[in-house]
Amino acid sequence: MPSNSDRLKTTDHSRDSAGLTYVYPVVSRRAGGVSIGINLNPNNACNWRCVYCQVPELKRGSAPRIDLDKLETELRSFLHELVNGDFMHRHVPPEARKIHDIALSGNGEPTSAKEFEQVIELIGSIIQDFDVLKNLKLVLITNGSLIHRQSVQAGLQHMAQLNGEVWFKFDRALAEERQRINNTTISLKKIRHHLQIATSLCPTWLQTCVFQINGKPPSESEIDAYLGFIKSLKNDGVLLQGVLLYGIARPSLQPEAPQLSQVSESWLIAYGEKIKALGLPVKTHF
Repeated sequence: MPSNSDRLKTTDHSRDSAGLTYVYPVVSRRAGGVSIGINLNPNNACNWRCVYCQVPELKRGSAPRIDLDKLETELRSFLHELVNGDFMHRHVPPEARKIHDIALSGNGEPTSAKEFEQVIELIGSIIQDFDVLKNLKLVLITNGSLIHRQSVQAGLQHMAQLNGEVWFKFDRALAEERQRINNTTISLKKIRHHLQIATSLCPTWLQTCVFQINGKPPSESEIDAYLGFIKSLKNDGVLLQGVLLYGIARPSLQPEAPQLSQVSESWLIAYGEKIKALGLPVKTHF
């Protein structure tokens, strides 16, 4: 029987937990089971720098070239171990012993990989070789900033055929808050355009991380702007699946970390109720 220290935890999403380059398992509180992570940014490079990011030595940049053969070998062998081996028994708490999804996330923006479309095709072909996984969900966790690229759009179209969905990061509606939280100058107009593209190609959820900075949660003006943006998307016919609303569960590894703290569970629930009042489903994870 493994010790608790050998078990995967929702508070630890280490990309090195399986000792592989691209593939890592986590117990996801949002997924409610084992999520098989695909890390296309092993160089710890991202085009944004979110203050709550848990990536060590995060740097600005794009994904390196992806060794598709190595990715295939890692994913096939790991899926085989999950399905036919004893990895679940050795490393996963009993209540989470189910494979929930394959998630393209990792240590940076996954759509920055030039091989993104080929990666989606590869995952699709591998899944088909495991009968018990043919309906497995495929999730893209993205900041949405590169959805204008044709290769990304082609990948999203293929994802839609693979029980796929997009988790599109949208943390703040005010430009100054996006600069402060995500260190990006992307405009609300561009975010809206990219959401229109994403939702037209693949089922898409907004994912929003809320927390306190120096003891203060998002301001009333930010909340009003966020709700106004959601309402305008609905009015414009942008068909979101809903909102994934969550707090910070793991410590940031960015310089701003000492300033960050959780909002209260009651605050998070109340915020979710305001979003639900606009007619969108909300999944809240404290």
